Amino acid sequence: MVLAVECDGAEIVTVEGLMTDHQLDPIQQTMIDAGGVQCGFCTPGILISSRALLDRNPHPNEYEIRDALVGNLCRCTGYTRIIDAVKMAAES
Repeated sequence: MVLAVECDGAEIVTVEGLMTDHQLDPIQQTMIDAGGVQCGFCTPGILISSRALLDRNPHPNEYEIRDALVGNLCRCTGYTRIIDAVKMAAES
């Protein structure tokens, strides 16, 4: 987490910016396919954190996925399906 003022001059990508040419980003699609979303409250943060991880490391292991998502709390789905979705996106 950062203060907005610390982002001055940086490129900011929101969950809406993940889509390209009306196509969901692979992490968005695999999150749907794996059942990693429910209420939607945590979903944007998880998607952005997951995309950032996959951009840095296209083939993360489970520990790296868990570490990348440590700042996101999900009370509906739990983390198993979310982690499965990130693994699926890494394989696609």
